[in-house]
Amino acid sequence: MPAGPRNLITDVEGLLVGNVAEAALKSGVTAIVCGEPMVASVWVAGGAPGTRETDLLAPEFTVEQIDAITLSGGSAFGLDAASGAMVALAAMGRGFAIGPARVPIVPGAVLFDLLNGGDKAWGEDPPYRRLGAAAVAAATTNFALGSVGAGAGATTANLKGGLGSASAVLGDGITVGALAAVNAVGRATVADGPHFWAAPFEVSAEFGGHGLPSPLPADAMALRYKGGPDLAANTTIAVVATDAALTKAQARRLAIMAHDGLARALWPAHTPFDGDTVFAVATGRMPLTAPPVDLLRIGAAAAACLARAVARGLYEATPSAGDLLPTWQDRFGGLASPATPA
Repeated sequence: MPAGPRNLITDVEGLLVGNVAEAALKSGVTAIVCGEPMVASVWVAGGAPGTRETDLLAPEFTVEQIDAITLSGGSAFGLDAASGAMVALAAMGRGFAIGPARVPIVPGAVLFDLLNGGDKAWGEDPPYRRLGAAAVAAATTNFALGSVGAGAGATTANLKGGLGSASAVLGDGITVGALAAVNAVGRATVADGPHFWAAPFEVSAEFGGHGLPSPLPADAMALRYKGGPDLAANTTIAVVATDAALTKAQARRLAIMAHDGLARALWPAHTPFDGDTVFAVATGRMPLTAPPVDLLRIGAAAAACLARAVARGLYEATPSAGDLLPTWQDRFGGLASPATPA
């Protein structure tokens, strides 16, 4: 499946993404803004999630559509990002109408980056509500990857994490995209080398073109994870999107299938110390012609896109003062890519 023109989740027409972060804080917020209300659902597969409005996204609950999603650093403090996004959206006249009142529907999820070397001494005024509003204001179709937004302070077991995105266009023209803030307890790379677990799904050397090592190192499956008192300081949070017309129940199935992308890109995934959460959004612009089969294809594409997004988040990460871990580029950026002619 080829990538879309931007190879970003915003190849799904109608979606915008805004990233805001503060260097000293080593943390930030990413807002995924729907141009108009969109069907959405979610699936939580990690053992330590931090979420907001996820119950509302179950198929049996009343509200069908959302206005935005926030992904944030800051652990539970970061849940305030959704409040800031709500205020910004309300000022635009957005929201679920209840008589003359409008309530913007903004689910969110957070990752733990409180111990990453940034200045978290915010006292009685955590910055995430302000950052959430700013991320909505910054939303656009083209956005940076790596150490930005919710990925600004993300880490994995051995390397800096980051914000990644990818897209794919199916043969019938349906577009699928994914966005991930990668802060996993485990690794996105194989053992101590430059190879990404997501390599089988890579498109056009988007994260270096190194493939998988052959043979796999003897210690490839060894469990290596963040240790010590920070063991619970993790979580990969993500959004997958499509322009297909899905119901809430179908969107939930899409979120469930997309979690396979985390399992393919991270070792281990869905642990008791991760809060792995995937939202699914559908714009409804492309009708399904064979719903069960179409959903199968869309879900498989979403899983592949999410695996690619995870790898791209690490590949695009950049260093900053006070980092506790190197970036992928620090460690391996000087290696010649097998996909690049000498």
